[in-house]
Amino acid sequence: MAARYYSADSENGDHIDDPSEDALLMLISDLNGGDNTFIVIQPDEDDPAWFASVSVLDGGGYEIVRRDTARREHDVAIENSHDRIAGDLTKWLAARDF
Repeated sequence: MAARYYSADSENGDHIDDPSEDALLMLISDLNGGDNTFIVIQPDEDDPAWFASVSVLDGGGYEIVRRDTARREHDVAIENSHDRIAGDLTKWLAARDF
């Protein structure tokens, strides 16, 4: 079954349809500086209007990008806490139009 709202994909091939906050936390916790450096969350569409990504930074921590062209939002943040990233993303994702 395809994602009803959106899916999360990591560089190492992990894919989760409609991930929960716990699933996002797991994906973020699995990121590393080698072969799994980012996650992208977006609707399963040809030209999605929004996306979010989490990337490992070389000096430690994570860069979080949230972009929604329909709402003219573009936010870039740096964070260290997996819990905070997963919670903030879950809230942001809940506010998207489906």
